[in-house]
Amino acid sequence: MGGITRRALFAGSAVGAAGALLPAAAGTAEARPRNGCASYRAAYHFTVPEQWKNDPQRPVWIDGAYHYYYLHNADYLSGAIGTAWRLATSTDLVSFTDRGIAVPKDTTPNGDVWSGSAVVDTENTAGFGAGAVVVLATMSPHDGPSDQAQYLYYSTDGGRTFTPHGTDPVLPNPGVRDFRDPKVIRDEDRGRWVMTLAENDKVGFYHSADLKSWTYVGGFVKSGIGVLECPDLFRIRAADGTAKWVLGVSANGKGAGLPNTYAYWTGSFDGSAFTADADEPQWLDHGWDWYGAVTFEKRTANGALDERTRYAIGWLNNWDYAHITPTIDSDGFNGTDSIVREIMLKRAADGTYHLASRPVAALDRYVSRTVRLGDLEVEGTRVLDYRGTAYELTCEITWDQLTGAGMQLRRSPDGVRHIDAGVHRDYAYLNRRPSVSPDLSGRWQESRSPFDPARRTVSLRILVDRTSVELFLDAGRYAHASAVFPYLVDTGLALFTVDGKAVFRNTVIREFQL
Repeated sequence: MGGITRRALFAGSAVGAAGALLPAAAGTAEARPRNGCASYRAAYHFTVPEQWKNDPQRPVWIDGAYHYYYLHNADYLSGAIGTAWRLATSTDLVSFTDRGIAVPKDTTPNGDVWSGSAVVDTENTAGFGAGAVVVLATMSPHDGPSDQAQYLYYSTDGGRTFTPHGTDPVLPNPGVRDFRDPKVIRDEDRGRWVMTLAENDKVGFYHSADLKSWTYVGGFVKSGIGVLECPDLFRIRAADGTAKWVLGVSANGKGAGLPNTYAYWTGSFDGSAFTADADEPQWLDHGWDWYGAVTFEKRTANGALDERTRYAIGWLNNWDYAHITPTIDSDGFNGTDSIVREIMLKRAADGTYHLASRPVAALDRYVSRTVRLGDLEVEGTRVLDYRGTAYELTCEITWDQLTGAGMQLRRSPDGVRHIDAGVHRDYAYLNRRPSVSPDLSGRWQESRSPFDPARRTVSLRILVDRTSVELFLDAGRYAHASAVFPYLVDTGLALFTVDGKAVFRNTVIREFQL
């Protein structure tokens, strides 16, 4: 992601605006960890322990646990700039243990450490020892327009602490403005490493035998969706046995009426060049706040690779309003991630392939309460006898004839404030406009994805937490993630229809305890 933006100073005025969103003396019995405010920290999503986080770094499987690195600024609240890599470990991708700083900032003349990727060098190709963990990351010593370059760090203690491999880049900048976010994979078929690199409107491809010397071999160009960032390249197999390569990027398509999340193409990769099945990308999330996302391998309990499923995690924020959040005043941090998702390759009726996503299965182990409401008939608005700030809601909506149907989440006692999720005519949507959101411009409030009204049924799975909503439709064909900041007193829930009657079948609410 962009170096100047990434290194932006703590925006005190923006935080002041967010602070105004906090309910005065919220009147709940919840903990008040900072300045007398009730806690806005997510109940079951990953949050940084303190200060700032942004880009997730692709987790790697080491010694029976996922090692999740992310960009962290321990000096955020003092106004200082720059990020390090902080580490958290997890065996199930729901509960994480903080392990502190792994790749420090400002310990070399090159300054802070930006996005990149970690790999386990099983065969000792780099010479740091078999099983060494090697990080390739972008650094920009002068934060200038053309000094972004790729640097190497290595670990011999299982990925807990890293040492810089000198102070020179292993991939210098050739004189271009955008040259960042290296993502490295092992090409086992050809016995070499492959790097994808974000280069403005191009993803560059590079080869290396030892992770220390890289050769450019080609690129994939896509304009019209902003500067491409955080590239991703992987192979995945569908249930029908078909294997596809997927090239993904974080991109801002808002100017073209597209999402500002994770764009991807299915296609083929010959080790040097990626050929897309279609010119235009698909989007793994249609909401406003699933940026800098990474996918990573799913490992079984014995460490075996699952070729049909990957995991994904995204930053629940957006650079348009990254510093606006009530968690600054309430809890002294700014940084929340999406729930980890399971990603599958699916074949559509027309023969094309797409990715589908669902919350990680291990979330089921943390269910603390289940409320089964059964089948509910709704015409107009039906307020339910349920109160909550963090939960999952699932149901299937069926109807004969209507214009729209959905849920009002985190509804205020007077019914004025709420977050809406559902379908309307030929689109599904997540709308945070009637509540409080970080988008002070008012432009980015309702996200949409396609829906065929002739079906007259839709399945919804919605994850609600204190500062986010994630909507999954129809077995995860479409997903929407958006940051929301409803008052903590807004705990209601209602079902609604527009111009007709519907049945909300098998309506279930689950709460989680970590």
